[in-house]
Amino acid sequence: MIWRIVLAGILMLATTAGGWAQSKLLIPMDGAQTDHLKSYGVAFWLLEHGGTVDWLLNYRGGSFMMDYSDVLARECRVRGVAFESIDASAAMRVYADVQREDNNMDVVRLEKAPKIAVYVPPQFKPWDDAVTLALEYAEIPYTKVWDEEVLSGKVNEYDWLHLHHEDFTGQYGKFYANYRNAQWYISQQFLYEREAQRLGFRKVSEAKKAVARAIREYIGQGGFMFAMCSATDSYDVALAAEGIDICDTMFDGDPPDRNAQQALDFGRTLAFEGFTLDMNPLRYEYSDIDIPSSDPPPLRDPNTDYFTLFEFSAKYDPVPTMLTQNHVNIVRGFMGQTTAFRKSLVKRTVVILAEREGTEEVKYLHGNFGRGTFTWYGGHDPEDYQHAVGDPPTDLNLHKNSPGYRLILNNVLFPAAKKKQQKT
Repeated sequence: MIWRIVLAGILMLATTAGGWAQSKLLIPMDGAQTDHLKSYGVAFWLLEHGGTVDWLLNYRGGSFMMDYSDVLARECRVRGVAFESIDASAAMRVYADVQREDNNMDVVRLEKAPKIAVYVPPQFKPWDDAVTLALEYAEIPYTKVWDEEVLSGKVNEYDWLHLHHEDFTGQYGKFYANYRNAQWYISQQFLYEREAQRLGFRKVSEAKKAVARAIREYIGQGGFMFAMCSATDSYDVALAAEGIDICDTMFDGDPPDRNAQQALDFGRTLAFEGFTLDMNPLRYEYSDIDIPSSDPPPLRDPNTDYFTLFEFSAKYDPVPTMLTQNHVNIVRGFMGQTTAFRKSLVKRTVVILAEREGTEEVKYLHGNFGRGTFTWYGGHDPEDYQHAVGDPPTDLNLHKNSPGYRLILNNVLFPAAKKKQQKT
């Protein structure tokens, strides 16, 4: 690590030296790339050390262009990332090609490494969550935060916030039917109840709703929020159920409101409206947003389960273009407690980024709230088709070129883009 710190200083001098500043290092993100996931880590590393990165939207799978230096080239080699050294004239031809009006490409300048936070409980393990797996593998630093940091406003120190697979309704993931006697479930319930009481709340559901409101304020003030699986629909359910008890007795000690469904306020939600609650405590669902239903598992062949990324105008819609950058446009599907989102329940203001063609299943979506944004991705792990409690962690060394994981890392780099380009 010491040699990296020393060389990083040399890098800043080298990239400003006359001759070196004219040559470029191109990290291709098409089929020529040996490790797509660590390529994002190289881009993030350069931003951390004061450099800039040009994201070439739709050029060879969304490639990265940087000022060349031997230090940067060495960093790529150490991480196993394929790169090309190109001279000034070749670089000019690439930029000219990307910016031609008849090409659906553009250049987005990445200027500053965003500060990354992951909302997780204290017993969190990196392999429990696809996003933290991606961050760890790509060597992108992040900080863990939980309820106290969110409610105290400390979360506002971070540019990008990922929501671990949380249940914001206070129903402990609705694992009651299958795991209520498991030691991990009992320990989790005790931990959540103790934390809620410490923070001054009578119930876990009340604490989680307060956290959901604080996160909404974080987004409104300019934050970037990303979530997967149950942290998506349970979040909107919690917002809609403000002041309403939707938890059964085994979760909070008293029965739910009889008129909970009629009392929902969809004006508070970010992405969904018109959904119907699933208040059966023995079902592994929060509402009818999730599609297909998690209970029972659908009889679907993983070899034929794919979703399609939408194509956007790089020059007029740079944000959705950034978020869908990939070396393929058809990606293998994967399941989770929340596998996908029912299209008929998605608000019209939300941009659909990917769907399972011919179905009601929206896999990936993006929206604005206040001065910030949220992006939600259905499913648990892009390289573990039907992840179950206790399954071994995914080894990303075996999935270096995963299109599904690339979508996660697109979101990590997204806040680094120049602010004027972050418009939909």
